[in-house]
Amino acid sequence: MTASTTARMARVALAAALLALPSLLSAADPPALHWELVDAHTSSGLRGLHRAGDSVWASGANGVILRSADRGETWQSCSVPPGAAKLDFRAVWAWDSERAIVMSSGPGDQSRLFRTTDGCRGWQPGLVNADPAGFWDALVFSGDDGVILGDPVGGRFVILRTRDSGLDWTRDDSPLLAALPAGEGAFAASNSALFSLVASASRFLWFATSGPGGPRIFRSQDRFSGAASHDVPDWLPVKVPLDGSNAASGVFSLSFKDERNGVAVGGNYEKPDQTSGTAATTKDGGRTWIPAAHPPSGYRSAVDWDPARKLWIAAGTNGADASFDDGKTWQRFDAGKWNALSLPFAVGPQGRLARLVYK
Repeated sequence: MTASTTARMARVALAAALLALPSLLSAADPPALHWELVDAHTSSGLRGLHRAGDSVWASGANGVILRSADRGETWQSCSVPPGAAKLDFRAVWAWDSERAIVMSSGPGDQSRLFRTTDGCRGWQPGLVNADPAGFWDALVFSGDDGVILGDPVGGRFVILRTRDSGLDWTRDDSPLLAALPAGEGAFAASNSALFSLVASASRFLWFATSGPGGPRIFRSQDRFSGAASHDVPDWLPVKVPLDGSNAASGVFSLSFKDERNGVAVGGNYEKPDQTSGTAATTKDGGRTWIPAAHPPSGYRSAVDWDPARKLWIAAGTNGADASFDDGKTWQRFDAGKWNALSLPFAVGPQGRLARLVYK
């Protein structure tokens, strides 16, 4: 091969590489993301957040509940439920712009429910935690069927179930809900330590734990055996490779995009910049979990899946990260303080409320 031929081949290879470079860059560079702040007209910390169609609801400390009926364009302050001015509403769940339920978290009777059917102009008291040792952490619904997760009472995690939109509740007394005696519990940081999904003629339920001996994720599958009947599910607890070094660490949030693929996030809220042990993924419905190859940029209290843009968002008190490869790697795009997600919205301390903007 002559020198001229070699040089010509090198020029051809270089030209091909240059032509391919733009497509490589476009594949590697994620879309720009940022939070657009909204005036929530409150300085109370917000931890409850739920989007239901065109309506968005938020809740937090001092009995604060917010509502938007127009996809977050305008917000109103709801009436404070009776006797709730000092309660901390860690969870809100809405069916539409008129019907919603809020849950406060706290020891004993500070954990309670209120319902509205008139767009939060009025509230009706619901279930109250009667056990002084109890503390409710999370609330989810699938249609009229709902679940409350609470810290262990009598050595077992509290799972309360309703089939009528929260009017009547019964406790799941399965011995498989036993907590580890070293001090295993759950977090009420973002109303997302509990997740429910209906698929393949089953209702799947997962909840996450924290503290010494953990963290673990419990999974159950409730198969429908008829239009209005349900089999009693079994529970499968699985160890998760997230930080579980002390009572401030564990899984704070989990979410699934289908019955097999999910992401769990957490870490140590006392060390918000620590990146190790902050995210894991599952491809088999939660039976096994794999740590993220490149984890989020610190402790994360919430994670959510955006089905339209095929990405995950995780947020916490030192910012937010996005994953474009199903939770394997995470890229930081924000340094604000956040508590909870219901995409495209986020809430945080001191009344922080924002919408995620994609460019």
